[in-house]
Amino acid sequence: MQTSDIVLDHDQQVAADRLAAIAARVGKRWHRPRGLYLYGGPGRGKTMLMNRFFESVPSEHKRRYHFHSFFAQLNAGIHEYGNIDASAAALLGDAQLICFDEFHVHDAGDARLVARLLDLLFARHITLVVTSNYPPQELMPNPLWHPMFVPTIDRIVEHLDVVSVNGPQDYRQLGDRHTGFAAGYYTVGACATVGSVRVPVAHRLLNARAAENGELTVDFAELCGIPVSAADFLELARRFHRWTLCEVPPMDSVPPDWVMRLVNLVDVLYDADLELSLYARVPLAELGAQIERVPDLYRTLSRLSELATPVPTP
Repeated sequence: MQTSDIVLDHDQQVAADRLAAIAARVGKRWHRPRGLYLYGGPGRGKTMLMNRFFESVPSEHKRRYHFHSFFAQLNAGIHEYGNIDASAAALLGDAQLICFDEFHVHDAGDARLVARLLDLLFARHITLVVTSNYPPQELMPNPLWHPMFVPTIDRIVEHLDVVSVNGPQDYRQLGDRHTGFAAGYYTVGACATVGSVRVPVAHRLLNARAAENGELTVDFAELCGIPVSAADFLELARRFHRWTLCEVPPMDSVPPDWVMRLVNLVDVLYDADLELSLYARVPLAELGAQIERVPDLYRTLSRLSELATPVPTP
C-alpha cells in the first residue's frame, strides 16, 4: 500500500500495516485473512487508509460502499426480491472483499438487518474491512436496544481484528481543498435566495426556495423536519449537485431526529463530494452545544469545518 507521500501518525501506521497484510492475502485459496474494524474520531484518516487499501488489492472481486449507500440498496433489494438473503446476494456478487465506510447502527430495525447481513458475510468467508466512529462495544448505543445487539457485537469481535485510529489531530481541519464538498461556505446570516418551488421526495413534496440547473436551496426545517431517510438524500443527491441549506439553527433547539437527518445529509453529500453551503444562525463552534444528544454530530461538525468561512466586509 503506497503511503510514502504522506506522514502517518502512530495509529495510522499500525492500521496501514494491518491493511497491507490483508491486501497481500485477499483471494488466496488457503488461510484467508481475517477482517479489520477500524474505529476512531472524525478526521483521523480512516477513510483515507481504507481507500488506499482498497486500491492496492489486485482483485476484481472486491466492493467498497459507504454504509448509507449500501443500506439503501439493501432495503431496495429486499422490496424487489422479497428477503434480505436474495438482496444481499445480488449486491455482494462474487466479492471476496467487502469494505464498509462509516459503519454504524442506531435503529433497532436496522440492527436486525445488520445482524443478518454480517451472518451472511461471515458464512461466505468474505473478508470484511470497516471504518466506524464507534468501537464495536458502543454500536447501537441506545440503552433500551443495546442488549439485543450484544450477540452481533460478539460476532464482530470474533471475526474482525479491532484497531483504534484515534490520533490527536483532526486532519480535516488542516486541509486546503476548494473543490467538491469543501467548495461550499459556512455563513452566519440569512440566505439571500427567495422563492418557492415544490420538489418531489419520498412520496411527498418538499418546499424548497429554488431547484434548478442541478442546484437545490432549501430551509433546514423544510428538509430535516420531515420524515426523510438517508436513501431519500441519496436520491436527491443524484439530482442536485450543489446544495444550499438555509436557516440552520443551533442543534440543541430542534428535536434529535432533525439533528440526525442533518448528520445523514452531510454524510451523503460528503461521500459524494458535492458542494454544500450553510447559512446558520450561530457560528460552527456553537452549532452543536449539546452534542451528546446525537453523538454522530461530532462527525458532522468535523466535516463542516472544511467549509470556508467568508470574511466579513468592513
